[in-house]
Amino acid sequence: MDNNNTRSARRRTLGLLSAAALGAIATTLPGAALAQSKAGSLRIGYQKYGTLTILKARGTLDKRLAAQGIDVKWTEFPAGPALLEGLNVGSIDFGTVGEAPPIFAQAAGANLVYIANEPPAPLSEAIVVPKTSTLKTVKDLKGKKVGLNKGSNVHYLLVKALEKAGLDYKDIEPIYLPPSDARAAFERGSIDAWVIWDPFLAAAEKQFGARILADGQGLVANHQFFLASRPYAERNSDIVKLIVDELVRTDEWSRQNVKEVAAILAGQIGLPADIVELAASRYAYGVTPVNDAVLHEQQKIADVFANLKLIPKKINVRSAVTGARL
Repeated sequence: MDNNNTRSARRRTLGLLSAAALGAIATTLPGAALAQSKAGSLRIGYQKYGTLTILKARGTLDKRLAAQGIDVKWTEFPAGPALLEGLNVGSIDFGTVGEAPPIFAQAAGANLVYIANEPPAPLSEAIVVPKTSTLKTVKDLKGKKVGLNKGSNVHYLLVKALEKAGLDYKDIEPIYLPPSDARAAFERGSIDAWVIWDPFLAAAEKQFGARILADGQGLVANHQFFLASRPYAERNSDIVKLIVDELVRTDEWSRQNVKEVAAILAGQIGLPADIVELAASRYAYGVTPVNDAVLHEQQKIADVFANLKLIPKKINVRSAVTGARL
């Protein structure tokens, strides 16, 4: 049961979200159109991990929206870039991804908006090598094949790790693979290193004895973001606020019940509980509005990707917040 402190924290968070992140939507619509706009369904994109996955399993959002005659449809995606492509083409309305996917999506013209984010979780992603590998440091990756999911959070981790080691991105051979294919390639030795996030990271450590060359600590923040399509957010700010309320509640519960979280996620993603518990212990809980400091960090990532020609043009991250037009 919520105590007074957690209830107060949630009220403060929702107040900020309402005023800073959601209230500005009203300025983009004429008259009372926003207040009267309702949706008969909500389509959520999720991945095999994180707060949305827990929220789906617990069913609390579905129950609250069902009371308003709104049906929730959940669609699983293998990684953030695919999820945001779904958002862009209109197959989902809301979802969660890491730092890099929104930047790639915005550069491709996706009509999305940032809603909220989780705190930094730099230990939840890493560059790993097989336990028998002779590679000892990131500098040893020069000339090596490095597997990663293009456009995912780990893309920025790799860039920053190479930079710290005095290497350029062109000094390695990136092999772009989704997590399942990268896992297979890592296991059979066809890539020299793998840049990956939890729970796949925890699975590699526990099941293969993968050794970490570098994680995100001191290199990247590794935020998780909650985003919506702009048309959906503009028409349904009340529903978006309700989603965030449930995310805040879920995070509060998850922070205090790591073993239960691991059990839920293990059932959802098909990994042993000890692996998921390791991953859950590195997760950062606490949904908050997207603020200026986080947007500044996002802009730095976007500028790095533009300079490396990983995205086709420079972007203004702030144009993808509520109340702004792309």
